[in-house]
Amino acid sequence: MVEGKQKWKAWLYLAPAIVLLLVFTVWPIINTVRMAFLEGYSGLKVAGGESFAFGVGNFVKVIKYQKFLSCLKNTVLLCVLTVPISSLLALLVAVFLNSIKWLQKPLQTIFFLPYVTNSIAIGMVFAAMFNIVGSFYGTDNEIIVTAGIINNIIEFFGGKAVNWINYGSSYAANITVMVIYIVWNALPFKILILLGGLQSINKQYYDAAKVDGTSRRRIFARITVPLLSPMLAYVVITGFIGGFKEYTSIIGIFGEAMGPADAAGRLNTMVGFIYDALSTNNQGRASAAALILFGIILVVTLINLQVSKKRVHY
Repeated sequence: MVEGKQKWKAWLYLAPAIVLLLVFTVWPIINTVRMAFLEGYSGLKVAGGESFAFGVGNFVKVIKYQKFLSCLKNTVLLCVLTVPISSLLALLVAVFLNSIKWLQKPLQTIFFLPYVTNSIAIGMVFAAMFNIVGSFYGTDNEIIVTAGIINNIIEFFGGKAVNWINYGSSYAANITVMVIYIVWNALPFKILILLGGLQSINKQYYDAAKVDGTSRRRIFARITVPLLSPMLAYVVITGFIGGFKEYTSIIGIFGEAMGPADAAGRLNTMVGFIYDALSTNNQGRASAAALILFGIILVVTLINLQVSKKRVHY
């Protein structure tokens, strides 16, 4: 009897959270699937009393749409470039932080700052750093270009300023800026996870290796990486999931144009494609694109999990 009362109280306490999950998570997912299979679905047309046939027409239109292929290419490219680089850098920084106890806390705070800073604000700062601010005529009527801090550093070391994000910039330059920003923005979370994993490794392994005279490189390859493999697998999987949802970083640097002024939409991603469809009241196409993105993330995650079974040591 007492146990029954406790269960009743537990359900009562959980009820607000369950209701919120049903309203704001479960129902939107069900509704997205429903709209994806209603051909040409549009909220405005529904208000006008129009009905829609059930089918896969929305998926066919999305796949045949030229902008979809461009968005998919950008998304995959950013994932393939940023996830390995950020994971490797996070591992090296975490090992470095773990080895210097006296500066560990201040450096942890510094490295974690990007994680608690607004992505749009960070993107605007990066845009200013890579921007070519403007040009003016000097005393001898020569054109003097006012560059951002990155180009100033390049010129200081004898290089030539690069048009990173402005009018006339190349796709390679744009992608380079995005990779640098995404890697920098992804590091704090990964460093935190890997540093926690390093601090949980039993020190007896390292002590035994030192007694045997094992080199630091071998200790890193044979002890640190294998014992840290569960955390590495986690940051890689979550990195790919986050990479496929990339959107705000591009908005922060390039604005709603999602690219330079002469190439609007050049860097659009899958999430950007979905938002574009919603803005034009094509909810059916947006829902189909969202399900395709979900399918891609699911497949990539399952592949990562399968690889992790063979490579991860628990």
